[in-house]
Amino acid sequence: MRLKICINFLLFFIVTNLLFTQNISGVIKDEDNNLLFGVSIYNISNTKNEISDLNGKFSIEANHNENKLIISHVGYTSKKINIESFGKPLNIGSITLENNSLDEIVITGTLREVSKLKSVVPIELYSSDFFKSTAKTSFFEAIEAVNGVRSQLNCSVCNTGDIHINGQDGANTMVLIDGLPMVSGLSSVYGLSGIPQSLIKQIEIIKGPASTLYGSEAIGGVINLITKFPENVDNFSIDAFTSFWGELNIDLGSRYNLKKSQGIIGINYFNYSNPIDNNGDGFTDLALQNRISIFNKIKSKNNSLAFRYFYEDRWGGQMNWNSSFRGGNQVYGESIYTSRFEVFGKYNLSENIFLQYSLNSHDQNSVYGITYYKALQTIGFIQAVYSKKVQNHNILLGATYRHTIYDDNTPATVQKEKTSLPGLFIQDQLTLNKFNTLLFGIRYDNNSIYGNIWTPRINYKLSSKDESSIIRFGFGTGYRVVNVFTEDHAALTGARDVIFTEDILPEKSWNLNFNWNKKLYTKYGAIFDIDFSLFNTIFSNKILPDYDTNPNQIIYSNLEGKGVTQGATINLNSQFSNGLNIIMGATFIDSKVITNNISKYPYLTEKFSANYKVSYTLFKPKITFDISGTIIGPMKLPLLGDLDTRDPYSPVINIINLQTTYKFKAIEFYGGIKNILNFKPPSNSIARSFDPFDSNVEYGANGQILATPNNPNALSFDPSYVYYSNQGINGFIGIRYNF
Repeated sequence: MRLKICINFLLFFIVTNLLFTQNISGVIKDEDNNLLFGVSIYNISNTKNEISDLNGKFSIEANHNENKLIISHVGYTSKKINIESFGKPLNIGSITLENNSLDEIVITGTLREVSKLKSVVPIELYSSDFFKSTAKTSFFEAIEAVNGVRSQLNCSVCNTGDIHINGQDGANTMVLIDGLPMVSGLSSVYGLSGIPQSLIKQIEIIKGPASTLYGSEAIGGVINLITKFPENVDNFSIDAFTSFWGELNIDLGSRYNLKKSQGIIGINYFNYSNPIDNNGDGFTDLALQNRISIFNKIKSKNNSLAFRYFYEDRWGGQMNWNSSFRGGNQVYGESIYTSRFEVFGKYNLSENIFLQYSLNSHDQNSVYGITYYKALQTIGFIQAVYSKKVQNHNILLGATYRHTIYDDNTPATVQKEKTSLPGLFIQDQLTLNKFNTLLFGIRYDNNSIYGNIWTPRINYKLSSKDESSIIRFGFGTGYRVVNVFTEDHAALTGARDVIFTEDILPEKSWNLNFNWNKKLYTKYGAIFDIDFSLFNTIFSNKILPDYDTNPNQIIYSNLEGKGVTQGATINLNSQFSNGLNIIMGATFIDSKVITNNISKYPYLTEKFSANYKVSYTLFKPKITFDISGTIIGPMKLPLLGDLDTRDPYSPVINIINLQTTYKFKAIEFYGGIKNILNFKPPSNSIARSFDPFDSNVEYGANGQILATPNNPNALSFDPSYVYYSNQGINGFIGIRYNF
């Protein structure tokens, strides 16, 4: 009897499910009628989840009456559908998702707009929202959130810095604005501040040589800041915050219309006027700054034209310094006045030809103690690019001309330097079939000082059927023409004599890289993006400052041997349907300088670094919680001799930031804490900070520093022993408003 009851109940359950638990099925496509794999389908009515298969098909369990489906996919606008099934199987046919992947379009790798997935060159892409997880006063600070990219301070006093990619020198990193070389040469020292972050659409990063397309200075990597188009900017926006240290940062943006064009204007203002000396060395922990940057961009049908003006008054030094002591030997200070003007644009001559042009002038009036450094650099650039698709070939031809005028007051510059650099490049992207793409190119430059320079490259891309897995191989070369005084702040401080043992030749690099990208989609709406790379770069004619031969000198020469930088980097980007986003990355670096079969690890190069960002959003009310952090491994530091008691290696740097953002309609309120572990370099980072003019330092016959009762460790004043900011823990509050 019991068995019969169980069988009847089971039959009743099966029949009930057949009658009342049916499926909704369909096919998902994009606007070009391509089938979409990995699309998340979520039924709110019964909390069921499914994902579409390789043919775009899905089948999800239905509720008896109303079903509310949410269909979402990365790069596409989500769609909501209400369906009444009445307990019967229902095929709703084809569903089309609209592409909204504007932020997935990259330009830097091939000078063409192309989907990041279809790019043969591995490119890392970061939207402006990525950098909003904690308040940053400049692009220089913000970029440290990117795995494998590190903002390196080069002076404890004036806080100058550069950007390292995968452990390479900052001078090897080329910074572009809208694809044009705006931040280079003299401006690479102080020109990384004051770029209005509110007008940055996205940042594209190539890790490895890119000289084939971008010429000199793209020897180690490229960072390209893409500014917004007027049509994508709010009528008015403001982003302002202040920190507990007294920093004030304001970003303003506005859009306006002309008769046949549209324009945007952005203003960045930053002020820090509160000298603080928490480590007790008598010097400011953070350089004081007063800067303003004004950006204006006008776009018409075929033309885009932009202007930027930048002015900064920056100083750091002894706490009682003021401008009346500038250049004197009573109170030590480093004071830099920077005035910079830029104009750049793009003109589309036809569907296949465009012209890019830029002109920038950088005027620097600086004093480091009693050492004056005044320099003026003007760079003009023009580039014509022709692209044409012929069958399965995408041909790119380009002609460039760059003219640089440079003058300073150093003994190394006897007269004004004028350098012309015409160049030609050709690139062919060959589509072998749907899954295999080959790209090769070569560039020829004729430097008016160094002669002919050739830089070839080749890249290969293999993708799976659904493009969820992509493998990329690349080989490329790069070169860099060096001006030590424009790039290396240590040469300017006056703490050491600068010695050149020979005429400096251009650096050259050869790079091999492997990249694997994998996207995973789950039926619960979670998306995982894994990116793994191996890299190996060999340098010849590498220019390294020699701090060791004579502690009172910096000796510059071309390396008689080679430099090697190799390693691996991995990134994981995960998004969940419940509002949780996790981004993690780590980079491992093996860098060495080889001379006469002897290997040495270079200064200020970390062996590993890591970044992470965890964001969680509540939707009612709209509150976002962000925790972000940076970990940097030990770095070899320049000492002043065997008696120097400072640590030869930096400790592991661990920076953790917290932020909370509350959004109410068009207004966002945010606040948080940076560096909550209060990490700071040791208080003795500046050697002999009590004697900045070396009044009590004695020298031997060969210029070496002597150990005396007043100077038992044979030291001189030296602010170049620096690897991170002295600021320590700092809170902030801010507001964003978009009208």
